[in-house]
Amino acid sequence: MTQSFIHIESPRYLRAESLAMPCDWEAVFGNPNPLALEIGCGIGDFIAKTATEQPDTNFIAIDFYNKGCYKTCRRIDSVGLTNVRVLREEARQFIAERVPKGSLCAVYINCPDPWPKKKHRKRRLVNRPFMEFLTDYLAPGADFFFATDFNDYGIDVAGMMAGLEGFTNQLAPDLFRHEMDSYHLSKYMRKFLAEGKKIYFVHYKKAGTGHEAQGTGEKQ
Repeated sequence: MTQSFIHIESPRYLRAESLAMPCDWEAVFGNPNPLALEIGCGIGDFIAKTATEQPDTNFIAIDFYNKGCYKTCRRIDSVGLTNVRVLREEARQFIAERVPKGSLCAVYINCPDPWPKKKHRKRRLVNRPFMEFLTDYLAPGADFFFATDFNDYGIDVAGMMAGLEGFTNQLAPDLFRHEMDSYHLSKYMRKFLAEGKKIYFVHYKKAGTGHEAQGTGEKQ
């Protein structure tokens, strides 16, 4: 069944074809603040809370689904956020075409499609090839956050990140945790928790010094 397309009129909604390759995000936001990316913004509850707490960071929120972008824009507009831009885009292509290398201070990926069947797991977004690709776009000291309710996915990503050069585990000695203080939970995370499921949180930092994401509050 084909879903109807919702027209989005929000001033925070951008169309990638109108942006340069790569994009001058300082010009888009009108300031030189650090740039963060959320891949898969859902209905926008996570990005709205996170961006509110980090007014000196510029956030790009992307999602493949039009309805999610629409709801995200409505949410950020309702609270008057000016430090978020929303796009309906596929992650890898968007990053390669529109994000300058070495420019991201943080990347957040919350509950991506787990592709639970073994024959489909190669379709999962977060794996070693993707992280090796993403590394070039992260600034020194940048934060990478991953969260999933799917046990196999969480364990796989935690193990993969532990063997990836150029990153340090911010949850050590644990490879993952089921709670991170002050890390905002999306609607989907709250739903999964209510069903008795556990969330797997992974947090790594790219080697080097640079801008750091604020307000993570994970237990050390």
